[in-house]
Amino acid sequence: MKQRKPPRRRLFLRPKFSPEQTLALRALIVFALLALVLAAFWFDREALRDGLDGEVSFTDLLYFTMVTVTTVGYGDIVPVGDTARLIDAFLVTPVRLLVWFIFLGTAYQFVVQRILEDLRMKRLQNELTGHVLLCGYGHAGRVAAAELIDKGTPPEQLVVIDPVQSRVEEAAEMGMVGVCGDATHESLLRDLQCHKAASAVLCLPRDDTALLCLLTLRFMAKDLKIIAMVREEENVKLVRRSGAHLVVAPSRVSGQLVADAVHGRFLAPFLLDLISTRGRFKLTEVHADDDWIGKKMNGCGARLIIGLERNGRTIGFWDNPDELILAGDLLLVIERNPSAGET
Repeated sequence: MKQRKPPRRRLFLRPKFSPEQTLALRALIVFALLALVLAAFWFDREALRDGLDGEVSFTDLLYFTMVTVTTVGYGDIVPVGDTARLIDAFLVTPVRLLVWFIFLGTAYQFVVQRILEDLRMKRLQNELTGHVLLCGYGHAGRVAAAELIDKGTPPEQLVVIDPVQSRVEEAAEMGMVGVCGDATHESLLRDLQCHKAASAVLCLPRDDTALLCLLTLRFMAKDLKIIAMVREEENVKLVRRSGAHLVVAPSRVSGQLVADAVHGRFLAPFLLDLISTRGRFKLTEVHADDDWIGKKMNGCGARLIIGLERNGRTIGFWDNPDELILAGDLLLVIERNPSAGET
């Protein structure tokens, strides 16, 4: 059966030009169109008749161009020659429409669209709580998003921030909230309710950008869980001391996997299979319930408990395999992945 495509989420795009640049560009286009019409009338000014004094000066041409393009038309200056009438029909009329389209488009963009965008943002702010901020949607960000969705995070609870419009559109097509912008900007993070987020994942292309984003998030949301990816090994300690709960260095992880693959037969494939949501096994954190309480760590059948956390202290299977599971324990479990056969 064909799967339904997830609904496209809200998409906020950063304009390519600032409002001042946009207005200046459109004003320049209007000025160029008016100059074109003025030049056409100037070269054919003999075909125009001024009902006041019979002479057509440059000032008269400028006046006639403005009232003609704006469709005012007082009738004091009229085209009497065939060429002037053709210019009015095939040049002035299209220019008139273009000018009006520019005026209407500008009014819509800077008034109507701004109001609609503010309403959409306020509605989004009211909906956002317990969401995950995903800063950066490159290769690592895409993998992180896919894994989060596979592990049960609803796509609409993922807020992707990236300065590249095509990446944001790709995230929106998958049902996530896409925001085109800079993840280090305090105003943007405030609009996205970072203080109400469950966690933030930093998959930014540069370590200095990741550090700035981390410091901004930590300043605005002191209790926010932040997971940061760093490129350079020497920056791991700096990012950790700046407030990240977990720092992942892909170079270290990939290097360890490569070394394991060299000295082992199936250790590296098993580890990759274990951390993937599509593998035969899955590694999960589970809060102890009635099915677990009272059992030993090594007595849970096909489910292998390799460790538990109790009152902030970690107890590993290797330390005491006969440790009894108590209410409130957080268990780290390896078990069969029931969805592995579906992929």
